[in-house]
Parts: sequence; C-alpha cells; structure tokens
Amino acid sequence: MNVLLAPDKFKGTLTAGQVADHLAAGIAAARPDLRVARVPVADGGDGLLDAAVEARFESVPVEARDASGTVHETRYVRRGSEAVVELAEVCGLSRYGGRALDPLGASSRGVGEVVARALADGCTRVVLGIGGSASTDGGAGMLQALGARPLDDSGEPVADGGGALLDVVRLELGGLDPALADAEVVVACDVTNPLTGPAGAAAVYGPQKGADEKQVRLLDEALSHWADVAATATGADLRETPGAGAAGGVGFGALVLGARLRTGAEVVFELTHFEDALADATLVVTGEGSLDEQTLHGKAPARVADLARSRGIPVVAVAGRCTLDEARLREAGFTSSYSLTDEADADEAMTRPGPLLERIGARIAAGLAAVVEGS
Repeated sequence: MNVLLAPDKFKGTLTAGQVADHLAAGIAAARPDLRVARVPVADGGDGLLDAAVEARFESVPVEARDASGTVHETRYVRRGSEAVVELAEVCGLSRYGGRALDPLGASSRGVGEVVARALADGCTRVVLGIGGSASTDGGAGMLQALGARPLDDSGEPVADGGGALLDVVRLELGGLDPALADAEVVVACDVTNPLTGPAGAAAVYGPQKGADEKQVRLLDEALSHWADVAATATGADLRETPGAGAAGGVGFGALVLGARLRTGAEVVFELTHFEDALADATLVVTGEGSLDEQTLHGKAPARVADLARSRGIPVVAVAGRCTLDEARLREAGFTSSYSLTDEADADEAMTRPGPLLERIGARIAAGLAAVVEGS
C-alpha cells in the first residue's frame, strides 16, 4: 500500500514539509512495510515557497522592500527558467511583526522588485502567489518596480500606498521591463473579489490591514480612480475582473501586466506534480492548521480531497483543530479526520505538534486497511 502525504502548513507552528515529516515518522514506526510519498501542498499565500522547495526548486536570495518600504533580505525560488515569488514572504502582513500597520501608505513595490530580479536572472515563467498582503495599493507599487510610471499633475511619480492613488492623473506603461514581453506571469489567487465596491479590496480586506471606516471609503475611492486611469492607459476596464481585488489590488496590477489569474492550489499541484504522485496512492493524508468552513472554499486540502475522491482514493484529514462535523467532512470528500486538539490541550497542540502528529501517523497506519476497505 502507498500512502501519499499532502498536507498544507500548520500556520504558526510547522511548515507543510515538517508536518509531512512527522506524519511519515509515525507511519514508519507503526508500519515500516508501507511506502510513503511526500508532496506538501499550499495555496497562493504563505507556504508557497516552502512547497516549491519540496518540489526541488532552489532558493535565490534577494533584497527587497517590505510593505513599509524597509529593505530586507528575502528570496524567490527557481527551477530552470521557472520562478516562484511569494508576496507574503516579501511584503505581507507577517513582515510587520509588532509594528503599527499603515493602511494608506503600505505598498506592494517589494514584490515587483523580486519579480524584476527573477526576470533579470533569466526566468521566463513567473508564478506569483499573492495571499497575505499588507497593502491596498491596487498593485501600483508592484507596477512601479517593474517600470510603470503613475504620475501626478506635475508629471512626477506619486508616493507609495493606496492613499496616493488619488493623485494619479496618468499611467505610463512604455517603460515596463522589456523582459515581460517574453515572459509568462501566472498569479496564484484564491479570491474572486473585484477591485472596488462593497465586495472589493478595500471594503472586504482593508480592515484586516488596519483601515478604519473612513480609510476604507478613501481607499475604495482611490482604487476606483486608479482603475479609471489604468483603463485609459490600457484600453480595458479591469476592475470587475474576478480576482482584481485580491491582495489589495495586486491582482488588478497583475492583470494590467497581462498576467493570468489561477486558483492557487491548482498552480501548486502543477509545480509539485501532485497528480503524478496521486496515481500510485492507496490513501491520501492532507490537512492544515485549522480545518473549517474556510478550508472548503478552495483551499489546498479541499482541492486534494476533490482530486483524490474523483479517483476513488480515500482521504484522511489531519488538522491542528477541526470545527467541521462528520457529515460535513464526508460531504467534502474526507473519509475520516484527526486533530491535535483531540490528542492534547490547545497549549500542547501549539507548542509540541510534532510528537502529536507522529502519534496520529501511527494511528493512521494501524487503521489503514479498514479505511481503504470501508471507503
């Protein structure tokens, strides 16, 4: 029997690869005869680079700005001429630490700097994961880093941040990095929000980035104005395109570049050759830190379950905590589930997840035959 381990990260505790390692150790202890394959997964947010590294992409160190403009060491990863860039790693919310958020001034410029570096290094396909952003600048910062020029009424480049978009009167695209003409840019994006309006970037995600009600209104007005200016420059009004509002409008900026927006998990499955590994599996084990209703709306474990179920392969979910009842799990394609909080209290689940996962791995191995026969 072949067990395929395809977990996402347990956010705040373990990477997807570490989760797979602990599960594999537990399985090996209980059933050393089983063959275990590891294909850690992710969606478009944090953890994308780690999943790519597991698929033999190599890290390339670079320097870039975080959302506040502070230059720091970061990375992208590459395999041959293909690069993967993770916005969260470069200029996401996680980079702020304990610092105060800046909803009007935060910028996506840094992720554009990393894309520019990947292009300069000869990459001709760039996969850009845009989850976990800290800015609501419509992707203007990213575009500026790649050579676009949003200009004010004096012909000067506008300041960084979503608040400054109200000052843009013209967008010049003639200076875009010429390498973009021969490159494919694919955006891993798991939301379908438009750029503006009640379901847009500012209204839905602005409060998560520190915006109060007045700032949300200002940002939405600024993004609407930015979309008008961009439409004049490109000849197309892209604000209602599904995903334009992703990552504070970085999805919109990517569309201006001609990028394709795709579901994050599907992009990761291609990068990691997940379906090839699935072909040999008797059982699939997936999961993430919190298995809940949000998981079922396109996140990686749900996508894993969908693919496995379509091939008649049983799927076991492992999570830090699970808020779904058995009926909902079955409906989503999960044969059974285990959670760390069923093994120990919440503190131990956060501080010592590894041994708990090994215990669960052993239990999965011991019950494998029954799961396969009962599926």
